[in-house]
Amino acid sequence: MLRPLLVAGPTASGKSAYALARAAEVPSVIINADSMQVYRELRVLTARPTAEEEALAPHALYGFVPAAEAYSAGRYVRDVAGVLARADAEGRRPVIVGGTGLYFMALLQGLSPVPPVPEDVRTYWRGEAARLGAEGLHAVLAVRDPVMAERLRPSDPQRVTRALEVLEATGQSLSRWQQVAGEPLFDAAACERVVVLPEREAIYARADLRFDTMMAQGALAEVMALGALGLDPALPAMRALGVPQLLAVGRGEAGLADAVSEAKAETRRYIKRQMTWLKRNMIAWVYASSQ
Repeated sequence: MLRPLLVAGPTASGKSAYALARAAEVPSVIINADSMQVYRELRVLTARPTAEEEALAPHALYGFVPAAEAYSAGRYVRDVAGVLARADAEGRRPVIVGGTGLYFMALLQGLSPVPPVPEDVRTYWRGEAARLGAEGLHAVLAVRDPVMAERLRPSDPQRVTRALEVLEATGQSLSRWQQVAGEPLFDAAACERVVVLPEREAIYARADLRFDTMMAQGALAEVMALGALGLDPALPAMRALGVPQLLAVGRGEAGLADAVSEAKAETRRYIKRQMTWLKRNMIAWVYASSQ
């Protein structure tokens, strides 16, 4: 296999343009590492590659999962493995690009071998999540598994539910399982690893401009169509940046200008968290400016 190139960076950092430019160096396939760009219904609001960009190099793992599903890191690793096999057969270099740190860690460090959760346990805790809400569910976790409750935010019901499912199914805290090393897909030393990280204010300005562009391209209609599916609001796609704010517009609970302003503010908060995580966890990566 040609030496893999891994490109990480915060939202609106220019990492996709960087990856596309690097993909022109040798025959390559660009592989998504953004947990929201996998969802079929969110092309505009997640700034997926355009048809023109996709014509410049093969792209994989973009827009192939219905929003009704909760895509996981474990499934992501399996899907990447399939793409790598095809890339190797075609003599293409894998260029993995995105902003989801968990995906990169799963590829480079492997995932803990947590046993499968029985469907009845999964159904029960999803029902509890709907009944109790995010805060109530986190309170249950705080009693039953204080270690995981300390690690997880109440505003992240998907991971809180996961922690309770694993505890119920295995009798052990997810924190215990996470101490068991997984099998990485890549040898970090054999990969070129790049973080695209412009100055914070430059990224904030890009993010604001990009959100305005997405609105002009039909983001509101896209979110209204997503809302019409009647999906569980705890699903990852329903919590993508901008989705809750624009859904509130559709329900008549917020004006469009206020919703856009709040979505931009939430995006900046998310970028700040991404930048902190990258600097803490990707110390050995090469840092580059965007294209």
